[in-house]
Amino acid sequence: MRPVDLARKLRREAAFRSAALDRGKAVLMAAIRQEVAATRRPTIVPQVPYQDISAALSFLERAFGFREIPTARFMRADGELLHATVEFGNSLVGVGGQGHHGAISPMSGGGESQFISVQVDDVDAHYQRAVAAGARIADELRDHSWGERTYWALDLEGHRWRFAQSIRDART
Repeated sequence: MRPVDLARKLRREAAFRSAALDRGKAVLMAAIRQEVAATRRPTIVPQVPYQDISAALSFLERAFGFREIPTARFMRADGELLHATVEFGNSLVGVGGQGHHGAISPMSGGGESQFISVQVDDVDAHYQRAVAAGARIADELRDHSWGERTYWALDLEGHRWRFAQSIRDART
């Protein structure tokens, strides 16, 4: 039951039985804690630099299924997009211009300096989506002896992304 519904029920029951108030408060607080935990954001958020932030956002959405959080955009007074945040499941990734804090795009640096792993519900469908959107596949979809099915892709500026699903999850 939703916390708002529990509060209404508690108000009705407490009007007739005061003992219901103590029991109801504990149930209500547990429901609120559970709802807050479900919406809690991650505490580690990678920041990925791009030469063209707008193109990167479009690609990440189209190829990999990320979704921009429109309220998290940071614009300069002249309208230039300086930073955005995308989400995938309960995870966030910052998308910003290169040069901030010394970070540069692989397109400028001539090589990759990191990769980001993303757990997905259906790695085969995710792979098909990425291929259809023109992602460069760096390592084909395959099963590994440690129990994962993965593929690696490069985005439009050369950042390396690893997408994975537990083989156990893929078969259930």
